[in-house]
Amino acid sequence: MLIGIVGKPSCGKSTFFKAQTLANVEIASYPFTTIKPNHGTGYVRVDCVDKEFNVKCNPRFGYCINSKRFVPVELLDVAGLVPGAHEGKGMGNQFLDDLNQADVLIHIIDAAGSTNEKGEQVPALSYDPANDIKFLEHELDMWYLRLIEKGWERFARTVNQEKPELNKAVAKQLSSLRVTEQLMERVIQKLSLDLDIMKWNRSVLLRIATELRKITKPMVIACNKIDVKGAHENFERLKKEFPQYMLIGCSAEAELALREAAKHGLIDYIPGDSDFKIISEDKLSDKQKNALNFIKTEILEKFGSTGVQKVLDIAVFELLKYIAIFPGGVNKLADQHGNVIPDCFLMPPNTTALDFAFKLHTDIGNHFIKAIDVKSKRPVGKEHLLKHRDVVEIVTSK
Repeated sequence: MLIGIVGKPSCGKSTFFKAQTLANVEIASYPFTTIKPNHGTGYVRVDCVDKEFNVKCNPRFGYCINSKRFVPVELLDVAGLVPGAHEGKGMGNQFLDDLNQADVLIHIIDAAGSTNEKGEQVPALSYDPANDIKFLEHELDMWYLRLIEKGWERFARTVNQEKPELNKAVAKQLSSLRVTEQLMERVIQKLSLDLDIMKWNRSVLLRIATELRKITKPMVIACNKIDVKGAHENFERLKKEFPQYMLIGCSAEAELALREAAKHGLIDYIPGDSDFKIISEDKLSDKQKNALNFIKTEILEKFGSTGVQKVLDIAVFELLKYIAIFPGGVNKLADQHGNVIPDCFLMPPNTTALDFAFKLHTDIGNHFIKAIDVKSKRPVGKEHLLKHRDVVEIVTSK
């Protein structure tokens, strides 16, 4: 799973990325600060199962604070996007090629309207951030269309002559866009497409491009700079204007400040929480105290969190519908090294007990006998569908 962080220059993408990863990325308020994509590890938040077994876990990957388990995911912060990217403007070609790898998108927009379409600084509220949502849709649609049109005429003539199953032929042609036969069949039916492919003109291909974009690139919109005066009003308007998306108000700068302060032992803060506790007040300057007070009163108390953790959690658990599964044993929750509940795996929807066995190791899958739901101690078969936060023991023949 790869999560793409996208948006125009200077909207706060790199700040969001750094807040999630605490990576050493360049942050500045001018276009194309990000030239090459930044890869990093972010963390989704899961209620750990350790409290249900009255133990304390020892994660091998990620970390756990007060039974809040943070499970690693891969993030990609791509170059800033400007109108005309699909034609190669700005860093367009690189942006779109990088983006093709992503399973889900987090679109960062400047909810305060303080940057124009090129990412240049303008007075707050002087630019409508709705334009950014529309133009990203357009750029992605036109990019999909360009890839679909490549070699299309020759392909369509071949299909017309050989008469293969339409969904299979088109899926194979568009495999670079992760189009499967089942997905293409859904698109053909939803758009009521003519089964004569020679009647698929450019407008039809654009409709296909749009539908494929919606399905293969689900998107959550992070309305950044929510603490700027007037930004919340923009946010409420955008939610009504774009009901097809999940929009989350956030402050990447506030989240970055809190995580940096926690990293240096100045505060106790769990990402996603609605509050923090100062633990080394004597080490804080007046400027830092004022900044923390602003974050507490103007962001956390008003909005419940900085929104950054919530955005990532929504992308993984609500848009992609992944579930978190913990391996464990009915009689032993620790591994051979004594680590308690050391692992937590993010699995796609409709994962079966057998799928999970293969995730652990090919040999475990090949020698699967049964699985045990550790919470209920109930044995289940290989076709049993797992649920979020299940603890599963796999029994094998060797």
